[in-house]
Amino acid sequence: MDSISHLKKINWGIIGCGDVTEIKSGPAFNKVKNLSLVAVMRRDVAKAKDYAKRHNVPRWYDDADKLINDPEVNAIYIATPPSSHESLSIAAMHAGKHIYVEKPMALNYTAACNMAKTAAEKKVKLVVAHYRRAQPFFNKIKQLITDKAIGEIRLVRMEFYRPGYSKADLAMPGKAWRVDPAISGGGIFHDLAPHQLDLACYFFGPVKKVTGIAVSQAGIYAADDIVTGTMLFENNIIFNGTWCFNAAAELSTDHCEIIGSDGKISFSVFNNKKFTVTTQEGSSVYSYDALQHVQQPMIERTVHYFLSEGPNPCSGVEGAEVMRLIDEIVKK
Repeated sequence: MDSISHLKKINWGIIGCGDVTEIKSGPAFNKVKNLSLVAVMRRDVAKAKDYAKRHNVPRWYDDADKLINDPEVNAIYIATPPSSHESLSIAAMHAGKHIYVEKPMALNYTAACNMAKTAAEKKVKLVVAHYRRAQPFFNKIKQLITDKAIGEIRLVRMEFYRPGYSKADLAMPGKAWRVDPAISGGGIFHDLAPHQLDLACYFFGPVKKVTGIAVSQAGIYAADDIVTGTMLFENNIIFNGTWCFNAAAELSTDHCEIIGSDGKISFSVFNNKKFTVTTQEGSSVYSYDALQHVQQPMIERTVHYFLSEGPNPCSGVEGAEVMRLIDEIVKK
């Protein structure tokens, strides 16, 4: 294997080849230059073998340690539930492997900081999969903010409402783990809010103050099902967010407004096909085609970083900051 700091090609292994890797990320590993997907791991060996065959992957494992110690693998994508992100990442770092880890980065801020610290100590590269940072849709919004298309930014308002989990949902292991704090760190807020909070940091910079309220109103499961959060950025921009995961289905919404001194930008975080810019001159709509594999642009940037051909698209320190914000917002 090439020296970890002078790689010419990235040979990937995936730990946790579940649903998130089927379309969002997995196929992109066979579409990006200078990389190959050479091994996958899942505890269910039959499912690991099936995934490997469908995606033309030469090797499959049912033991994470075997993949981590595969001499051909020099980078690992960790796509397991958050409870194992810290232990798997650190084990892979000790084996000298670069890491691309799913969000949320870890169960909490402390675990995330431990991952970032270990990466620095072991001199391996760590990227957190806040993949919206690499999508043209959100980079256009960032450019408009930088260009002051709506003047000086004053306030961000975000609302995200979804119906609660049914008994049938809670009987499905693929869904139920997301509301088990021992596995996910919290509830659906911990699963989805990292995208929104990371975008806010990507757009507006460091956070000076954060506070929030989080409760389980319906009492269906242990995790909070309604959350409000307020952040004050160092540039004095204020963010207010409300997440309700027990709303009537007809009230479902995913809406964010960036309000400036001369107008506003309105968009959806999870249905990112178009956004609207409104000023005194009128409204402009920016439309984008849906990406076939939403993580492909981020994986491309990650490969460039691993090959020392570009910057880190989302560092462990940046990922840990999102975990800090989450911990502060839900703190009792």
